Parts: sequence; structure tokens; C-alpha cells
Amino acid sequence: MSTGPTSTSDRPFGRVLTAMVTPFSADGGLDQDAAGKLAHQLVEQGCDGLVVNGTTGESPTTTDLEKAELVATVVQAVGDRAAVVAGVGTYDTAHSVQLARQAQRAGAHGLLVVTPYYSRPPQAGLLVHFTAVADATDLPVMLYNIPPRSVVSIARETLYQLAGHPRIVAVKDATGDLGAGAEIIANTELAYYCGDDALNLPWLSVGAVGFVSVIGNVVPDRLRSMMAAFDAGEVSAARQLHASTLSLIRAFCGAGGVAFGKAALRLTGLDVGEPRLPLLPAEPDQVTAIASALAEVGILE
Repeated sequence: MSTGPTSTSDRPFGRVLTAMVTPFSADGGLDQDAAGKLAHQLVEQGCDGLVVNGTTGESPTTTDLEKAELVATVVQAVGDRAAVVAGVGTYDTAHSVQLARQAQRAGAHGLLVVTPYYSRPPQAGLLVHFTAVADATDLPVMLYNIPPRSVVSIARETLYQLAGHPRIVAVKDATGDLGAGAEIIANTELAYYCGDDALNLPWLSVGAVGFVSVIGNVVPDRLRSMMAAFDAGEVSAARQLHASTLSLIRAFCGAGGVAFGKAALRLTGLDVGEPRLPLLPAEPDQVTAIASALAEVGILE
């Protein structure tokens, strides 16, 4: 089983992962040149993993072909410097299986599989769904538990069962339940990744191995420094670095992840286009807040 160029057994996808935006050109098509530039930039600034075709990557509005092209472009751009994790989760198990196989053919190093949304499946359905996707390829799988978007959460007992699958190796957690996560971390070999930037440091304190970050589109170096400080036992320094990102997180929450990421990148010199409908670009006041936050962290003057 390939777990990516930077992985170890307890950190299967790296540690500092960015949930990468999907760049679009002026005519609304996939901008592969900008995608390659962004992927290279993120790795140069501290990412050892990239998640593409996720929520921040506007996966609901990209075609299957665009998804495959984006994976191939990013893999080519980063080479063996970072693990490329492809989002393949949908509310249709058969489609998710197809996307998983497509991602493997395109060169992905791992898969991100979100809880099926809208249809609100029972826990038994989640178990079968995730198992089917994990069985579809020989790539390692990160489950994505985000009940604010999917409504249904992956129950603790379901995670214990899924942890027995040889290719289900990690969880991206956006539940905010550090207590439940700490228990699962203690009792399984699942690697936990924080999926909520406001809780990046708290999750490290209970045993998470890293983050899948939206603000990482513009401050991966800050996240890398925070993690390094925490690993070195310099908790006060880690806390200060985490606190320095809070204004960015507020701006992100105000605009939404996609609008934030695209506006912030444009402000820092890389135009990645506008979101696709039904999402909208950041409003002028939101752009002002994003610019102010970027200035506060020292990226803009």
C-alpha cells in the first residue's frame, strides 16, 4: 500500500496539509497553470500534504474530468515532496467508488472520503459506504467527519469498526469534539487531523498528528512553525503562533472558505479566479477584512 512520499505509519499523509482551492480561469474553466503554481508554492512554504477536490476545492461544482485533471496537475507539480490526497466522497457510494479509482489512476497518494450528505444514512450505511470506497483501490483513506455539512456524524462505535480496515488510516475531524477524538486516538491507530482551523492547536494537545487547513492556502509557514514549537515543548510559543492566526480565521468564517481562499491568494499575488455558482466572491467589506488580517500576520503591508 502506497501512503505517499512523505508519510510515516503514524502520519500517513504528512502533517501540515492545505485544503487547496481549485483555480479557475477568467472564462470559468479549470486553470491548470495556476493550480500547479499554487501547489508548488504551498509545498515550498511548509506543506507536506495537499488535499484537492475537497469542500474548499469546490468539488460539488467541478466535473469528474476536472477532478482527475487537477489531481494529475498537482501530483506533477509537487513530485515526491508532498502527499496529494484527493477528495472522492459524495452521497452516492457507486460514484464515490468511481472517483476513488479515477483518483488512483490520476496519481493520487491517498483519498479523503466525506460522510455522505443530504440523504442522512444510518450508521450501518456509513460502515458499508466507507468500506466500499476503501475496498475500491489500494490507496490509504482519510475519513472526513463534518456533521455541520453532512448532518450525520460518524459515531464512535462506527469509527472503531472502520479502524479495523487496513486502508482506513486517518480521520479529518470537524466535529469539535476533542473528548471523543482523544478517546479514539488512545484506542485505535487512526491518525487524527484537525479540520477546523480554530482548533488546530487544541487538537495537537490531545494527540492529533496534523491539520487539513483552509488558512494554509496563505499561511502554511505559520502552521508549520506552530507545529514545530509544539513538538519541541514550547507550548507558549505555539500558543502565540496560533493566536496570530485568529484574525485570519475570523475573516475566513465571515467570507466562507472558498471566497476567503481565493480573495486572500489574489491579495498575495496569485490570481486563482472566482468561485463557481452558487458560491460568490468575497464582498468588498470581506475583502477588506481579509486584507487587514493578512497585514496583521505580516503578509501584506
